[in-house]
Amino acid sequence: METMILNALAPVFFVMGMGYYAGRRKMIDNQKVANLNLFVMHFALPSALFTAISRTPRSVILDNGPLVGILTLCMVVVYAVTLVLQFKVFKVRTGEGSVQTLTVALPNYASIGLPLLGSVFGPTSALSVAVAIAVGSVTVSPLTLVFLESASATDAVSPVRRFLLAVSRTVRRPIVWAPLAGLLVALAGIPIPDVAGRCFTLVGQATAGAALFLTGLILSSQRIRVNADVVLGVLFKNVLQPLLAYGVVRALGVPDPIAGQTVLLIAIPAGFFGMVFGANHNVRNEVAGSTLVLSSLLSAITLAVVIMVVAGHS
Repeated sequence: METMILNALAPVFFVMGMGYYAGRRKMIDNQKVANLNLFVMHFALPSALFTAISRTPRSVILDNGPLVGILTLCMVVVYAVTLVLQFKVFKVRTGEGSVQTLTVALPNYASIGLPLLGSVFGPTSALSVAVAIAVGSVTVSPLTLVFLESASATDAVSPVRRFLLAVSRTVRRPIVWAPLAGLLVALAGIPIPDVAGRCFTLVGQATAGAALFLTGLILSSQRIRVNADVVLGVLFKNVLQPLLAYGVVRALGVPDPIAGQTVLLIAIPAGFFGMVFGANHNVRNEVAGSTLVLSSLLSAITLAVVIMVVAGHS
């Protein structure tokens, strides 16, 4: 068990640490990561997800049905509770509150999902990672964009129309439509030519290292500020959200390995999409940055615990 945990977590935190070191030592400008982010989110990760999913047997895909509902429930519940706390308890502005809410509710699937689940469950778990990214991309991410755009809007567009516009922009991103294309190919039983598979694989192989390095760079640019908002955010993300997922999969009797993959996906620490969305709307939130850093640090412990639990049930 100790070897499994070490093999799963050590590479993840080592590469993140390299990115953090490079950013803190100013070897790479940690304030200008747009190009690396573009490479990961528009080329490397979509290629990796398309390749993995398009080669997944149809029966395995159909077995992943419960994953969608449980991931949606866990993210939306935490999103709703955190949003209420931001506006009603901490009294923050709409833009800053929505950035913190997404940081807490949406795990860092894009960077940590593939290497972590691949180490624990094998290459077929790439489908679960793709499902998680897609669910987050069409639920809590568009909601956050609606709040951010509403905070700076000067027009009279209705919230419903804003949400639909946000969803339409989101689904046009390669990180969303590439795995969906792979899903259609797999369900239709269309074979991928070997040369095409090699082309996508070559780019996709850069995903894990580049995405984790990018996470470390982003973490290195954040100032740590500890207050009640940060502490609650980390508690919700690293403890309560995984407990919710574990309770739901057990209550519904979801079979393994889907149950374990679901819980481990939700246990992934806070993601940086909230920070990226906020920066695109000129919203900077030190609370969200602190939550991102502390959640990532604490996950060295919480992920180890979750791996022991899900491995014990497998």
